Amino acid sequence: MRAVVVRAPGGPEQLQVDQLPDPVPGAGELLVEVAAAGVNRADVLQRQGHYPPPPGAPDWPGMEISGVVSALGPGTSGWSVGDRVAALLAGGGYAERAVATAALCLPVPDGLATAEAAALPEALATVWSTLQAARFTDGDTVLVRGGSGGVGSVAVQVGRALGHRVLATAGGPERCERVRALGADVVVDHRLPDVAGRVLAATDGRGVDVVLDVLGAGGLAENLAMLADGGRLAVIGLQQGRRAELDLGLLLERRATVLGTTLRSRPLAQKAAIMAEVRQHLWPLVSAGAVRPVVHTHVPFAQAAHAHQLMESGAAFGKILLVP
Repeated sequence: MRAVVVRAPGGPEQLQVDQLPDPVPGAGELLVEVAAAGVNRADVLQRQGHYPPPPGAPDWPGMEISGVVSALGPGTSGWSVGDRVAALLAGGGYAERAVATAALCLPVPDGLATAEAAALPEALATVWSTLQAARFTDGDTVLVRGGSGGVGSVAVQVGRALGHRVLATAGGPERCERVRALGADVVVDHRLPDVAGRVLAATDGRGVDVVLDVLGAGGLAENLAMLADGGRLAVIGLQQGRRAELDLGLLLERRATVLGTTLRSRPLAQKAAIMAEVRQHLWPLVSAGAVRPVVHTHVPFAQAAHAHQLMESGAAFGKILLVP
């Protein structure tokens, strides 16, 4: 099979298409003919040599796919050859064929194109698990930093579909308007000064209950300033660095919580539990059209370097998909 591999740690030019043996599904696994693979920042970090795949995962990138089941591993139940599926992977999605754990798979609903479904597994699992870790409850207000990103564009829709007030940030008037169209009640242009002041003004000075943050160090002080009393800052990305100074006095004053969470490195049992909850609570929203994939573009395997350049540029709105 053809797969996009990393020749050596480095820039996008290190991605190349190679021929690899077809994977073989084991017990509880599916072999999937890949229609598309989602491109994520974790893939970029892996290519750079900063985020090695978990033990036992394939060496080539790819954390989510969609496609058609072509074979079942021994004892695998609940799926049939020919089923359309979207799957969360530990790696190996940048390929014509991939092995997926059955417990990490979701059935592609009628009305959703197979390839488009690849934009959802990682984002939905990240959003759901993070909101649960942040003790997201009825009546909470959430701020999504980076509402135009692959995760952020899904988080905005999920928050809205679950009945919450959603604020978001995005860069520039056009992107702000598109995020608003996804369901955000308020969108703040992060290219303009005083993001915190404008969020506080939009909440009558109260602040937000949960911040879903992809910035990391660069957004820490601003995020804390926007939290309501008892608010929770959930860090899921480090786009602006990993080290920052924390004002503990402000943390105490707000009785706030700062938490961090990742998805890829979790044990299989934890990821299976998350995907079961995604299937129960969020996948019906996808089937109903209340949450939909936001796809910026489809990029052929041969142009994988361009897909990574686009990801790193920040120009994409929603998810970039690699297609065989």
